[in-house]
Amino acid sequence: DMKRINLSFLMFVIAVTVMADDTVVSPDGRLNVCVNNKNGMPVYSVSYDGKFVLTESRLGLVANYADFSKNLKLKDVQREDNVVKDYYMINTKQNKFHYVSNKMDLIFENKDGHCMTVAFCVANNSVAFRYELQKPNNEKGIPLSAVILKETTSFRLAEAATSFLCQQSLPMVGFARTKPSYEETYEADVPVAQRKSNSKQGFTFPCLFRIPDGDINYWALVSETGVTSNYCGSRLSDYNQETGYSLLFPQEGENNGIGSVTPAVPVPSATPWRTITVGNSLKPIVETTVQFDVLDPLYETKYDYKPGRYTWSWILWGDSSMNWDDQVKFVDLASVMGYEYILVDALWDSRIGYEGIERLAKYAKGKNVELLLWYNSNGAVNDAPQGPHGVMNNCIARKRDMKWMQKIGVKGIKVDFFGGDKQQTMQLYEEILSDANEYGLQVIFHGCTLPRGWERLYPNFVASEAALASENMNFTNRFSRSEGFDMTLHPFCRNAVASFDWGGVFMNKRFSKNNKSRHPRYTSDIFELATAITNQTNVNCVAIMPNNLEDMPQHVLDFARNIPTTWQETQFIDGYPTKYCIIARKHDGHWYIGGLNGTDHPMTLTVNLPMLAGKIVKYYVDKPRRIIKQEDKENVDSYASELTSLKIDKSGNAKVTLQPLGGIIIVE
Repeated sequence: DMKRINLSFLMFVIAVTVMADDTVVSPDGRLNVCVNNKNGMPVYSVSYDGKFVLTESRLGLVANYADFSKNLKLKDVQREDNVVKDYYMINTKQNKFHYVSNKMDLIFENKDGHCMTVAFCVANNSVAFRYELQKPNNEKGIPLSAVILKETTSFRLAEAATSFLCQQSLPMVGFARTKPSYEETYEADVPVAQRKSNSKQGFTFPCLFRIPDGDINYWALVSETGVTSNYCGSRLSDYNQETGYSLLFPQEGENNGIGSVTPAVPVPSATPWRTITVGNSLKPIVETTVQFDVLDPLYETKYDYKPGRYTWSWILWGDSSMNWDDQVKFVDLASVMGYEYILVDALWDSRIGYEGIERLAKYAKGKNVELLLWYNSNGAVNDAPQGPHGVMNNCIARKRDMKWMQKIGVKGIKVDFFGGDKQQTMQLYEEILSDANEYGLQVIFHGCTLPRGWERLYPNFVASEAALASENMNFTNRFSRSEGFDMTLHPFCRNAVASFDWGGVFMNKRFSKNNKSRHPRYTSDIFELATAITNQTNVNCVAIMPNNLEDMPQHVLDFARNIPTTWQETQFIDGYPTKYCIIARKHDGHWYIGGLNGTDHPMTLTVNLPMLAGKIVKYYVDKPRRIIKQEDKENVDSYASELTSLKIDKSGNAKVTLQPLGGIIIVE
């Protein structure tokens, strides 16, 4: 009868509604996120121009009071389109930001009546999502505090995907039991199913993936942002062909076993954002700003933190340079170069002393140079012995030293040797940053985790190392050889999501104080200078030595004097991770283009620079060069370069040649 037909039709509509996907599309319509409640388990997928970048992947978490990973029903979906956010920053890859996103909040209810929201923000090339625990409802028995036991978040790549990944270290290994410190090696373009971490602990953020589709490569950069004292840092597991990569919390042994691997949170609260930057080229990967777009500063500052360049004796002269005479030499070097800062590294407390630092700060001020001081973060999380020790981990000692630094005019600190990604460690990072801001101190972190949106959250945060950075080139020939690989990877990966304290634009030909012994630098002078453009940090280390004032060609020295560190805009021009990269950045209304060749063969390319169309520009370029051999003692020709001019045609095109492990610089 008609009633039965109508009832059947109604049940069909309800069934279709329950099974239907909820989608949110980017403002330009090209990026699509689809969420489905599959038998009570929420899953999502991400496609770009109709191509699946992430296939069916899991959502959800398990708290100690409620399981939000299964047996869920979708209670409500709320949408808001064309949400506009404009903001300004001076300490990253651009200064003006215009973020437009479409939002979708999915409210899930578990079998006990507890609710959790999955919030999505989708912009033209980025996805950000997080979990929000609902406000307490005493009738449901929701507590005011909770422990997140695990997340079931996963990222399942299309089968053909390849990966650019850095494995997570085991805890309490390496120098003075200081790992994990995000200082492992990357492997490039390995099929996801084949890339396994030797540690069996998975991979650190950010994680870059290539998804080939005929002549087109789709790209996905997966990371997280907004990690504060309220949560722990996460990573990805090894790949599972059924579930993809799963989100993992820290290892038990991190931080010397101190603290929990599971974050404790208030209710209501929200997790950090999981971010996915997507495109059919590398342009949105290099230019991504999603790590800042979804955040707001946690505090304001009354200080005008000054960007700049710093000299650093330790990087080549080592511990023995931590004495008055050598530090004066590097103050003088900074002054001659017009640099703003000198970094006084470990052991200054015992070898120069607090009174000596006061005299050094006064001397430097007379030379228009200001001090940055190194500190050990440590109390009991590892065995790193270098001093000052036991200061930054203790709020009383920390504030005492920060007050002293402010009094004598020190402008920043570099804090080293952290213990992992537990919530307790994240609390220490935040406490150091917050206290430093009270005393007008900028902060660089070293031997540390990836900064996750910290440039936006903490106005006095500068940059972190969080990679196998330049000091390792000094330690061993192996890492000096891999500089081309590393510096043509990081703009697409590590430096794409956060400022990067790489630790040096090197000008010495060999890694020694006398510039004659030990292993060589394999890259050209122009390669090194170009890294100051391709690598982004607003307080940058230029690791020149006093002898470089005499042995650097004049055009190289002149450029080194005028290296910018703040950028109005960043544009990806060309490149491929670990092979080559060409990046344009605008400073003070002028474009600087840096190009790096990470391979052992020359590359001749036609680059498109529409912003310079029809102009004649300065062109720093290597002369034809051969790859240096370690046993070479005299290889001056391999570093030879020239400053000339380059004509950009009316279409914005120019032909350039990057020599093996060489570079180019174009200046408007």
